[in-house]
Parts: sequence; C-alpha cells; structure tokens
Amino acid sequence: MAQPEIVTLGCRLNTVESEAMRKAALAAGHSDLVIVNTCAVTAEAVRQARQTIRRLARENPARRIIVTGCAAQTEPETFAGMAEVSQIIGNDVKLKPETWKESVRAAGDFGLGETERVIVNDIMSVRETASHLIDGLEGRTRAFVQVQNGCDHRCTFCIIPYGRGNSRSVPMGEVVAQIERLVDAGYPEIVLTGVDLTSYGPDLPGQPKLGTLVASILKNVPKLARLRLSSLDCIEADPLLMELLKGERRLLPHMHLSLQAGDDLTLKRMKRRHGRADAIRFCAELREARPDYAFGADLIAGFPTETEEMFKNTLRLVEECGLAFLHVFPYSPRKGTPAARMPQVAGPIIKERAARLREAGELALQRHLARHVGRETRILVERENVARLDDFTPIRLASPASPGTLRTAKVTGIAGSMLTGEIFA
Repeated sequence: MAQPEIVTLGCRLNTVESEAMRKAALAAGHSDLVIVNTCAVTAEAVRQARQTIRRLARENPARRIIVTGCAAQTEPETFAGMAEVSQIIGNDVKLKPETWKESVRAAGDFGLGETERVIVNDIMSVRETASHLIDGLEGRTRAFVQVQNGCDHRCTFCIIPYGRGNSRSVPMGEVVAQIERLVDAGYPEIVLTGVDLTSYGPDLPGQPKLGTLVASILKNVPKLARLRLSSLDCIEADPLLMELLKGERRLLPHMHLSLQAGDDLTLKRMKRRHGRADAIRFCAELREARPDYAFGADLIAGFPTETEEMFKNTLRLVEECGLAFLHVFPYSPRKGTPAARMPQVAGPIIKERAARLREAGELALQRHLARHVGRETRILVERENVARLDDFTPIRLASPASPGTLRTAKVTGIAGSMLTGEIFA
C-alpha cells in the first residue's frame, strides 16, 4: 500500500510527531501526500525547509506538499507564498485525526481559499497536550515517547515557544501505558522527549516533577530494559531525578544538555536560568557517581554582544564539562525575539567562532572515542552492522547482527566519528 512521504526536520520530538501524522494521514486515505515537518530553531532551519520543499516539488511534481511544524506555525506567510505548497497546517492541529480527515483535501480538490489553505491558529491558547500515543516507530530499535510539549521560558534568542506554545504535560498514567505497549511490542529502549523536558508536571494534578514520572515508569514497567532522556536543562533537574540519574542502571548514561553558552554574562543576556558553574557542577556530580556518563550539548556561537573573551569561556566549557557530542549553532537573529534587537556580532566573526567551536567538539569527540578502544561494552544493534553503546556512541560492527538485539562487543578502533568493534556475546 502506498504511504504518505514524511520529511522530518529538526528535533526528536518532530520524529515522534511525524510518525503520528503519517498514521493519521494514511488512516484518512491520504497516501499521495508529502508532509514536511519543519523546524524554526534558526533562520538557517527555515531556509533549509524552503529548499527542501522546492526539491521535493521537483522530484514529486504530481504529489501535494503539506507543510507543518514550528516554521509553519511561526511563519505561515513564508510558506503560503510558495507555489509548491498545497496547505500549511499549524502545530496545534497537526496531530488531530480530524485535521487529516476533514481539513486536508483530496487529491482532485483544487481551488482552496486562503483560510482553507492556511490552518494556523493561536498556539498560546492551547492548554493540553494531544494524546497522540503511538505504537512505535517503524524500522527503529528505540521508541520516542513525548511526555511534554511547549515552553514557559522566554530565552531572548528563541522563537520555539511561539511555535510550540506554553508548557503542557502528558499525564503519568498515559505515559506509563504507552511505554508498556511499546515494550510489549518488542522495543528494548525508550526515549522520553519534550520541548523542555525538565518542566514536566506543574500543569498536572499534584504537580509531579520529571523525577516522579521517571520513577513511576521504572516501577510500573519492570520489563523495560533501557530508558533514555532527551535534552535537559541542568538547573531544573529535581532531587529525585538526580538520585535516579546517579543510581538507576536502567537509565542510560548519556545526557544532552541545553547549555547554549559558557559565559555568565552571555547566559544572563540569553535569559538562561543556569550559570557556568552550575553546568560544570552538574556534569561533575553525575560523572562522579557514574564515570561512564557521556554528555552532549547545544552551544551558540556569536550571540549578540559576545566578545572574544566571552566566546573563549564557552570554548573552555567543552573541556570543563567533559562534553563529547556538540550541536553548534551559529547565532542568527529570529524576528520578534529580544536578541534580534541587541548589538549583533559581525557575520564573519560568528562563522569563525562556530568553526572553532566545532573543531573543539571534534577533538573532544576523538578523546571520548579513544577512551573506549580495547574495552568490552554493551551495545544495542540499530542496523546489521551499526550499533550504539549505552552512552549513545555509535559503533560499526565487523559482522552483522540482528537489529533490536542487545549484545556485548569488543571495541577495536576508531573510524572517523565512530568506533569499530566485534561482537563476541
């Protein structure tokens, strides 16, 4: 049976939502669609979305292109001006089955009015997270479970709250039930995702914290072998969560942190909630309890007013936090954000600093990889010859293994940004 084509840009949460949309579109009989789930985190992300849409239109001239996601929510006029786009669907309605049944038109139905072509509402009025629970992600060895959406913070550089709305949490019982289904379906690893994961719970009865949710999952789904958390805000990790991160072996030793910078004045101007020392202390505390922890981080190069010395503080943070996996973002102003009105760093300087930060990240990654060589380690096989360690480090296997299986491997070397190894158990 023909399937809607989904092109996912941006975060892991988009990956979860793309699967939910694919199933809703297919159930509504839309096998002819190309759905582009966009990201708005930077101006470059929006540019890439437009470029992707044009390419898809050239490759699939007979198929309708539906654009959704954060860029569609924050800049619907950008995509409405593209002749290649059939409809624009906002974040608040993209996961509702009735949207795909009633609003997305059949292939032969032309002449949509502008109010029918652009279905984008006020995301700030949304108060609940849709229960778009899924039964897994086809072709994947781990399943992503959305437990939270939106963000109540207003970092000065960030447009995402205007794409996702305010923070909303999925009730704990629904999360546990979904994870039980996924484990019964054979998924050995679950990843909890959200826009601002550590803000989980204040909108729910009893105001549970993320640590309460994690403890409930581990207690009520004893068959769950591996639980992983997506990006965290280190300063908002509650005491119970910290206790679990240190001592619960089913929680995997990998953490991606929303750090953004390593200079206190820059962090203040970003309106972040942590300081440089908080990030260093967080990483040191977890690594003291579990030396196998690996940390990744988002870092921005060239934030407005950033001097060379301020940038060097961010550069030094890579080593001081022991970061292994960097996502480097050259700063780009987003219209409507306070940072866009601040004194800007010159474009060539931003580019040069981003290159230096990526170089530091590459050196850090190589140091991280080198520590594994010669060790025996547990792996989860993703594809026949590719697996990941518990700390999310990728490894290429000398011989094929069955995807979705947990094995033990001997790390034999390094190949670029991956390890190499051999399975022996």
